[in-house]
Amino acid sequence: MKKHILYTLAAVLSLTGCTESFEDYNTDPNNLTEVGERERPFMFAKAQSSAAMNRSFYQTVQNLGPDLYAQYFALTTTSFTTDRYQLVPDWQRRFWTVIYVDTAPQLKSILDNVEPNSGEGALANIVWVYAFHRLTDQFGPVPYFAAAEPQQSIPYDAMDQIYDDFFVRLRGAVDALQALPADTRIYQGYELMYDGNIQNWIAFANSLRLRLALRISNIDPTRARAEAEAAVAAGVMLTNEQNASLLKSLNGNDTNGLSQVGTWNEFSMSSTIASYLKGYEDPRLAVYFQPSVASGTYNSLRNGISAADLGNVRNQAAANSNIGRYWVQYSDDVPVGMLVQRFHVMAAAESYFLRAEGALNGWNMGAEARQLYEEGIRMSMAQWGLADGAAIDRYIASNNLPVAPGDFHNSPAVGTTPIAWSADVTVQRAQIGVQKWLAIFPDGMEAWAEFRRSGYPAMYNLVVSNNADLPVGNFIKRLPYPLTEQTNNLAELERGRALLGGTDNAATKLWWDVH
Repeated sequence: MKKHILYTLAAVLSLTGCTESFEDYNTDPNNLTEVGERERPFMFAKAQSSAAMNRSFYQTVQNLGPDLYAQYFALTTTSFTTDRYQLVPDWQRRFWTVIYVDTAPQLKSILDNVEPNSGEGALANIVWVYAFHRLTDQFGPVPYFAAAEPQQSIPYDAMDQIYDDFFVRLRGAVDALQALPADTRIYQGYELMYDGNIQNWIAFANSLRLRLALRISNIDPTRARAEAEAAVAAGVMLTNEQNASLLKSLNGNDTNGLSQVGTWNEFSMSSTIASYLKGYEDPRLAVYFQPSVASGTYNSLRNGISAADLGNVRNQAAANSNIGRYWVQYSDDVPVGMLVQRFHVMAAAESYFLRAEGALNGWNMGAEARQLYEEGIRMSMAQWGLADGAAIDRYIASNNLPVAPGDFHNSPAVGTTPIAWSADVTVQRAQIGVQKWLAIFPDGMEAWAEFRRSGYPAMYNLVVSNNADLPVGNFIKRLPYPLTEQTNNLAELERGRALLGGTDNAATKLWWDVH
């Protein structure tokens, strides 16, 4: 097997437990020339934690970007401007650090040192796809096929070719795992998501394949259908017991990033999600958010509020709803982060909504669209401990609509999409989009990608935009490439910009964004 130098083994798990500090494993990466059975569990866990955004990068890579662009949250502080689409160029490079330093080298070292069809290789390929699909879906063409190679200049690759490799890797990974004894455990005691249970990994890989199939459904419907049908036939997530979430720890920086930033009182519930949750009388409102500490009511604010309006007490943190008690709890009005709560990666509810949309497309998804839509709602409610079956049935049959959220700007209802299954196919697509967006909360990275791809849910325009490329009435489409690429990889960056097919700014649509 090929030997591969490990670039960043300074932050892996210690031998004393599966999450007991990535920082305590003191091997000098410059002296490690061979990756053996002893090192691989630590490296894999490091890649898992990094790919899903641990505390070191969560705020600047996800919370102050995609979480706002998905309009789950809105800023209550003047300290940052990204809610008004005024970007901070230095932050773009941080996502690249996550992928090209903390994730890809670990995975490539594993892949270079195990048999091609091994279970260890299969898990590495699945996490590789998960990590890189989030990166390419923010930036567009990125360095991919030569990622983690020991070379200075790394070429950019087109998104269609990257996606093609995603499907190849996921299909091969599932085939490899299915060839193993059903009770096989890989990296048991170290693997942070399923503790090595390969049956759950198979369901996760197939659900990820289904997600990516729908992502390309508007640009390549033939390939999308083939991949989606194959994923469903191979077995996607069907129960909440298969949900993907990461074990978290107080050691090092491996705490729950959302729990951490929730203690800093810099964001609250966006009026967009408030309009839906309040209008639908959705019981998830009390799970996703908390009443204002000032008034005891659920309050929200619009995205893109001006610095002057943020000075009004109504728009400050205490007057608005923080993230729910799963992530943050209060002690004498002081927020305390629930730092070791599991970090959500993907849930079965999403697979039901993806299948529902596929069924509307005429694909074989194993059931009719309405059945899958309604089961997705039930699955999401159950995920969050909402077990009153009669109340959930009433919710599904409800004619409730979004309402005015009662914010500072006296915003009207954000949209008109009902809950009860419509007879109109256009409305059905909107219903699936809205309920999927509600169900994948708080994953703003995925929610933002799906909003760009599908156009759902209806969202408020920003109140103010500080980005000349995105005047009010326009939504952000991507993030510009990091400035460090101009210094370190300029020739290839220019080729990447050519593959992008538009200006390297936040207004250029990605390959799959043809809505």
